Amino acid sequence: MTDHLFGSEQNTPSEQNMQGARVNHDASELTEAHYELVISVDARRSGEYDDVDKQRMRARIYQVVETAFTHAKFARDAVHLEDRGDGVLVSVAGRIAASRLLGLWLIEAHEKLRDVNRDLAVPLGLRVGMHVGPVRHDDRGISGRAVDLACRLADSSVARQLLDAEKADLVLVTSQSLYEDVVGAGGKFIEPAHYAPARLELKEGEVTAWFHLPGRPAPEIPESAPAAPVPAPAGSPPPIGDDGLDDEPDGDEDDFEAVDMSGHRPGHVGIHQNVRRDAFHNESNVYHGPVQMGGSGNQVTEQGRG
Repeated sequence: MTDHLFGSEQNTPSEQNMQGARVNHDASELTEAHYELVISVDARRSGEYDDVDKQRMRARIYQVVETAFTHAKFARDAVHLEDRGDGVLVSVAGRIAASRLLGLWLIEAHEKLRDVNRDLAVPLGLRVGMHVGPVRHDDRGISGRAVDLACRLADSSVARQLLDAEKADLVLVTSQSLYEDVVGAGGKFIEPAHYAPARLELKEGEVTAWFHLPGRPAPEIPESAPAAPVPAPAGSPPPIGDDGLDDEPDGDEDDFEAVDMSGHRPGHVGIHQNVRRDAFHNESNVYHGPVQMGGSGNQVTEQGRG
């Protein structure tokens, strides 16, 4: 049996919404978690729309999202879509490659949004959050931590600031795991170098998210948001300071300090060395006190060795 595609039947938009609103799961599977990609779409400054304009804004959001699914040829039963007032919440079945959403679907959504905005005095701006994880379906919609995170990403202050600062139509925010597993590998319409990381303070704690403005190079993260450290390539040497030494010495290394040798024979230098368990005093290359050589596994004690 051939899957029905978005836009393949001559139905009204509301009928299409109802038919494509839920991923096809058997009743016995409703209580089970399914690994799916979650998309949260929010409108910029939705609170500034009056009641009449908000209806038009909502219609445009559905037009953008559904047109993207149509042009990307997604099967209806692979997509769950539910209304969120000033946006929509979507989950896509795990059998659909996430790279297809991050690539082709995003391109189609952005192009349709640009087309919609051509005749608008106040352009519609969209914040899109994406994450992959376990999703639970019931008669009222979807839930799970993956859903929560996708919504938090789209609603983040950095996403809001970027959309305004860059005068962009759309900003995509992906989770760290989605970036590492999919974006980082690249692919058709996916440019990892066009993403920029930032640390976000969410209700669940601090996370790293990756921000992307379609059709543009990697955005500059607002100064108010701390940029996340980018992992160094495998095999890279540890960071060093201007003096060529490690900026942060290992806490397990031995510490040396100068010793005041006044009163001792001239020309002799004394050193104290702080080790993990035993301390010693070295004068004229003679150790006074027990000395432990090596780590915890090699315990050799020497006394008065010259």
